[in-house]
Amino acid sequence: MSTEDHKNSSFDAAKQADDEINWVDQEDSALPQSERLKSSQSKTKQVKTPTNTIVMVETAFLASAASLVWLINFYFPVGPVLKVFFPIPIALIYLRRGNRASWMAAVVSGLLLLVLMGPTRSIIFLMPYGLMGVLLGACWQRQVSWLVSIVFGAAIGSLGIFFRFWLTSILVGENLWIYVITQITQIADWLFLKLGILAEPNFVLIQALAFGLIIVNNLVYLFAVHLVALMLLDRLDNPISRPPEWVRVLLDY
Repeated sequence: MSTEDHKNSSFDAAKQADDEINWVDQEDSALPQSERLKSSQSKTKQVKTPTNTIVMVETAFLASAASLVWLINFYFPVGPVLKVFFPIPIALIYLRRGNRASWMAAVVSGLLLLVLMGPTRSIIFLMPYGLMGVLLGACWQRQVSWLVSIVFGAAIGSLGIFFRFWLTSILVGENLWIYVITQITQIADWLFLKLGILAEPNFVLIQALAFGLIIVNNLVYLFAVHLVALMLLDRLDNPISRPPEWVRVLLDY
């Protein structure tokens, strides 16, 4: 075979390959635009499906964790140890997956507790700990200072205590706030006696002491929640806002 014939055969083979490629391209271009859009949308859905599945799985897992901690603390109370973890799973899902996932986790936790423990315990968990978890997650994601997040969290916690008194009083048929006032009155009488004050505390002072004790208790609780979240979530690569300088010095953090 001569050199010229070899070149012609190579040219014919290349032309045939180009024709086949053009034939495939023509078939693709001949498809209607709507079908091409559908195929591109299906590819997009296939890409997004695993991400949505991961969000759903993480939301369900952390909601179950929050419900499980509440359930264990109710039947096997070990003091304030587990109570510190009540809002942390919901705050964690906010840090990982955003606002919508955290609200879904709070709702799913309430539904699980509704099935396992009844509506009363479910509502008491959602108010305040479900809302507190969403609030703390929002504050930590925006790197809000500890002072702001602790104050807002303590406000929700205090409202949750008053809500619990109100709901329990309706279910029991008695005003449980009177029992709290009676206990505070006894404490105030003991303090006045120890301080040598020859007077009886009036009703306004008793109410102020009751409100003050509830607020201080929630402030201490929120501070403990922040400390636990600082040490736990940093190890999970979901850090919260940085603590004040004096806390870093105390923890050598």
